[in-house]
Amino acid sequence: QVRLVESGGGSVQSGGSLRLSCVASGFKFGTYYMAWFRQLPGKEREGVAAISNTGTSRYADFLRGRFTISQVTAENTLYLQMNTLTPEDTAVYYCAADSRISGFYSVWSSRDVYKYWGQGTQVTVSS
Repeated sequence: QVRLVESGGGSVQSGGSLRLSCVASGFKFGTYYMAWFRQLPGKEREGVAAISNTGTSRYADFLRGRFTISQVTAENTLYLQMNTLTPEDTAVYYCAADSRISGFYSVWSSRDVYKYWGQGTQVTVSS
């Protein structure tokens, strides 16, 4: 049974940093496609960053280089380092995973291609 558990969210002032974690279980970590999504208040869930089963990462254009996705196989953990946060980053952040994604580099930011989801962690950035 695949399980994804996010943590690391919280409240931070504008310009600050947070690191989100997603602990995975129920599958061989490092062989799945993994991603971070977020859902702003009243908006659709959107892709933030993803990492393929070969370790190649992709990022949403709107991040402008502020976030970094990484994974530590030995810890079964996916990370999202978020720097220079702004109030516009306030959202619930979700971890997602799937074992097979055809055309990953073109579709990674679509929520429809991921089968497994965590419960989300709230990030609030104040001005």
